[in-house]
Amino acid sequence: MPPIIDKPSQLVVAIVEALRRSVPGINVGSREDFTDVVAQPWVLIAIERDATASRAADGRIAHVLSVSLKAVVHPESADPQLAACDLTSVLKDFVTDNLWELPGDQCGLPSTLDAIPSTFVSGTQSFPAWTLTFTQTLYFGTPLLDDPVGIAKYARTWEVSNIDDPDQYTELEG
Repeated sequence: MPPIIDKPSQLVVAIVEALRRSVPGINVGSREDFTDVVAQPWVLIAIERDATASRAADGRIAHVLSVSLKAVVHPESADPQLAACDLTSVLKDFVTDNLWELPGDQCGLPSTLDAIPSTFVSGTQSFPAWTLTFTQTLYFGTPLLDDPVGIAKYARTWEVSNIDDPDQYTELEG
């Protein structure tokens, strides 16, 4: 049984693991993990925004996460902006249609992919970079109780201590 997704950090962990498995020759982490670009470029992952959307059909709450992947390369490499652009192109192809091995009923496909040139500043150094941003919708938690099949039931929220407990529902009469 796949894990239940219930927090944004699970998406970050899944992306980090997928990139480490599938894109050789890069360091992957957060902005805080960055040390220096020596031999391998970095891909820095951050969640920039958590917006709301309509609930899933099964009642789960939707979180539309804006994610950024910043490709940072060594400033002394030949044409560093172009090298960062090339790495971002690889990332864009990888991100497209990727669910990161998360459950399909809890993870939508990435959308609104956009890549732009940028700079990454660490301490007093600046590094050439490109940033790929995209949104991905996650549906947190377990599904709400299915509608009762057969005999209709109801509960008044002010009369029950737990609205998710089917034993507190009463059959409709007539």
